[in-house]
Amino acid sequence: MESKPTFVYRDGMLSDARYVEWLSDVKTRFRQSQIKASIRVNTSMLEFYWSIGRDLVAMRAEECWGVGVVKQFALDMRQAFPDITGFSDSNVKYIKQWYSFYYERIIKSQQVVGQLEDKKGQQVVGQMKIGEKSHQLGDLLEMPELFGKVPWGQHISIVSKCQSLDEALFYIHKVADEGWSRSMLENKISIKLFQAQGSAVTNFEQTLPAPQNMLAKEILKDPYHFDFLSMKAEYDERDLEEALVANITQFLLELGKGFSFVGRQMELQMPGGQTFFPDLVFYHIPQHRYVIIELKAVKYIPEFAGKLNFYVTAADELLRGEGDNPSVGLIICKSTDKTVVEWSLKDINKPLGVATYQLEEVVDRTVAELELRAKREK
Repeated sequence: MESKPTFVYRDGMLSDARYVEWLSDVKTRFRQSQIKASIRVNTSMLEFYWSIGRDLVAMRAEECWGVGVVKQFALDMRQAFPDITGFSDSNVKYIKQWYSFYYERIIKSQQVVGQLEDKKGQQVVGQMKIGEKSHQLGDLLEMPELFGKVPWGQHISIVSKCQSLDEALFYIHKVADEGWSRSMLENKISIKLFQAQGSAVTNFEQTLPAPQNMLAKEILKDPYHFDFLSMKAEYDERDLEEALVANITQFLLELGKGFSFVGRQMELQMPGGQTFFPDLVFYHIPQHRYVIIELKAVKYIPEFAGKLNFYVTAADELLRGEGDNPSVGLIICKSTDKTVVEWSLKDINKPLGVATYQLEEVVDRTVAELELRAKREK
């Protein structure tokens, strides 16, 4: 007679390896289903909000029924659905603002932007009947599918703080792709990430083929915000380097999605035995390329480019593997003169970029107190 297996329980849990593996897989699938369910719920709510905003625009509600119609509509909906949130006066105003933001900018540009096409990739034209009257809804938009991946609070922040359609869509993609919270989104908007992205001065057009030159430029920005650091007034680049490595998680977030930290003062040994040590080495996973960063706590001077040019050459020779794209170099310095940077990069044969950083400099409290005491004693 075949004996039944004996199962071992520890702390009330079945510890059989196959069971543990299966349980882990089920937990993962459940979490994924929860995420998908929350996205579906969010999408349904947003599609409903979008339809309300579209109705208010299509019917020219405030022209037809006066400026108080939005407030009246919110009141009527609260009375009809007292247990449902989302129909406060302010939220209904945001709903109208949300739709109007995209509609007005597309109408003004006289074209349908690709990111805002409907699911069939076509401009939406339809009709809506109210009583015996028919209102043409030509040029009105269906909600883009991507919008369903962005929480309502983040949508409010985007239309409240962004000026252009391109800026709004930039942050829509960032929230959808990187899962930014509302506070993180508002921080990125406040430091003008959209304007900074891709604005570092580079020679990529001369040193990288298309479309690599544009893709590589997109991973750089200017300025970099090191507001997670508090540096003494008399710091040098080694102090800055140590502080960034000590706060590597925040530094990676500031660099952007896709960066992986490889090493600090990483040894690059030449065939003849001579060694060199670039400040920081990263690998950008989506673009399959090494990024060599040199930190300078002073204003940019042309000599910096020559040194980094050599480091990028060494990285290509010693680190770059099969399937990797050409390495790029980035100098992050305290300040720059754009003309000096552009001229110094003209005849450099490796792809380099130059950007600045911003951070908070603090005076050592002990020193400040001693100086204040000395003044008082005088």
